Amino acid sequence: MYKAYFLHNYRDIEQVKNLTTEERFDIEVVGNVLPFKVNSYVIDELINWDKVPNDPVYTLTFPRREMLLPEHYDKIAQLLRNKASRELVIQTANEIRNQLNPHPAGQTDLNVPRLDRKKIYGIQHKYRETALFFPSEGQTCHAYCTFCFRWPQFVGWKDLRFASKEAAQLVAYLKKHEEISDLLFTGGDPMVMKAEDLEYYIDHLLTDELSHIKHIRIGTKVLSYWPYRFLSDPDSDDLLRTLEKVVKAGKHLALMVHFNHYRELETEAVEKATKRLHNIGAILRTQAPILRNINAETETWKKMWEKQVDMGMIPYYMFVVRDTGAQHYFGVPLVESWEIFRHAYNSVSGLCRTVRGPSMSCIPGKVQVLGVAEVKGEKVIVMRMLQGRNPDWVHRPFFAQYDEKAAWIDCLKPAFGEEKFFFEDQLKKIYKQKIEDDSSSSYE
Repeated sequence: MYKAYFLHNYRDIEQVKNLTTEERFDIEVVGNVLPFKVNSYVIDELINWDKVPNDPVYTLTFPRREMLLPEHYDKIAQLLRNKASRELVIQTANEIRNQLNPHPAGQTDLNVPRLDRKKIYGIQHKYRETALFFPSEGQTCHAYCTFCFRWPQFVGWKDLRFASKEAAQLVAYLKKHEEISDLLFTGGDPMVMKAEDLEYYIDHLLTDELSHIKHIRIGTKVLSYWPYRFLSDPDSDDLLRTLEKVVKAGKHLALMVHFNHYRELETEAVEKATKRLHNIGAILRTQAPILRNINAETETWKKMWEKQVDMGMIPYYMFVVRDTGAQHYFGVPLVESWEIFRHAYNSVSGLCRTVRGPSMSCIPGKVQVLGVAEVKGEKVIVMRMLQGRNPDWVHRPFFAQYDEKAAWIDCLKPAFGEEKFFFEDQLKKIYKQKIEDDSSSSYE
């Protein structure tokens, strides 16, 4: 049996070979601000140590100096060199974290719903048909991605963390919202949970009173970072039986699996784990952001999508890296992202072309960049929403002034002399209603 060991923080880094003293110090500095955790499978099976520090999986999991802005790096580095107190380092790190947009796209302002006039922080409900659930037992991962937009879940800052142990509260909310057909378990990574913990939640969902819940999704990186979760962990078989309950109950079980590079698909363990999941009737849909220094190349995406289809997976999303954390290091301009997507898309067969992107999960919704066009003599970026806070916004084309440097919707301006995008007035009304609800409600 393959056994895991974990590096939970920069103090454990002496176990890792091939790193210079300077690189180890960089990990210590950045690891005080952004979370760091990696395991033996990633270290032994995925990283090519001959290519470190430029190996893509190394960059995906190990902090690097460039992931902090120079002024932020210097603040923490100076404190560590001066042997400052742990309390002062944490205080300074928290001040930096507050500048990194810790909860983007309205996660705390707009997405947290209410039950009996009280906010429930273990659920998010942004789109009509889909609710997200954050089981408290699943709010960690087998390894942390350095780009992760949910990094606040892992830094020990309770005010920034979503989590819930309340299955009854989840059921009560779902009963009151029969428009919800899809429930997404998210985190962290729900697949770090013990099988019995996941079964506890699943059993609460497979009842007649929740017959409107047709699809149960689980967002996970475990196939990439610890495929042995489905092979040789002590409760692997129990976990698969729990997941199979969903299928046997007549519901659609979708694992929203995250692969950031084709290297993560190449081990024998991930192939075996994938087959076991297919055998119980799970559907595997793949998604990942486009990331500078990791996968911002046409050939990488082409190989990744083709390998996924060969393994029976469905390419689903190419995301734009969110405006949080180390976006300055990972971000790829929207026009460049679209060009990479287009060239990869037109070089694969139709079976790979289920993928959608590049898509921004931003405040109004999931905004897809459709391309660059010239309309009445003006060069524009064409977009549409794949999901929207208002369902009527979905699939309505809209246009922004051409800007080859813009990496997020907030950097774009409407085309054709318009003052605002078509959804902005309604979005302001949504914000206003939210403020009024906040002022009239009590909170947990």
